[in-house]
Amino acid sequence: MAKQITYQRVYEETSPKESKRVLVDRVWPRGMRKDEANLDEWLRDVAPSTELRRWYSHEPSRFPEFRRRYLAELRDPGHREAAEHLRDLAAHDKLTLLTATKDVDHSQAAVLAEWLTDGR
Repeated sequence: MAKQITYQRVYEETSPKESKRVLVDRVWPRGMRKDEANLDEWLRDVAPSTELRRWYSHEPSRFPEFRRRYLAELRDPGHREAAEHLRDLAAHDKLTLLTATKDVDHSQAAVLAEWLTDGR
C-alpha cells in the first residue's frame, strides 16, 4: 500500500480532518495565530537549518542543490530524531506536511513528501 503523504500551504482552507497535519517550518507562519493553525504537530527540528534556508532563499534555480543538502541534513544528529518521528507518523497515518512557503513544490515539504514516500 502506497503511503498517503501530501503537502500544502498552512494558510489554505482545510477540509474535514482526513490526515495528520504537521507543520515542517522552522519559524512560525507569519500572521497566523497558534489557535487558528489547525495542525496536529509543529515539527520544527525536521526543517532545514537556518543556514541552508538562508542560502536557498526560495530560488527555484537552487532547488536541486537545496534538495541534495537538505536530504544530507536529515541524516545529521540535529535532525535525526525529528526525521524518525516524522517517518513514524507517516507509517501509521495519512500525513499532510504544512509550510508557509508560497512555492510549495520547491519547498522542504515537497522534499520531505518525496523522501517519506520513496523510503530513503
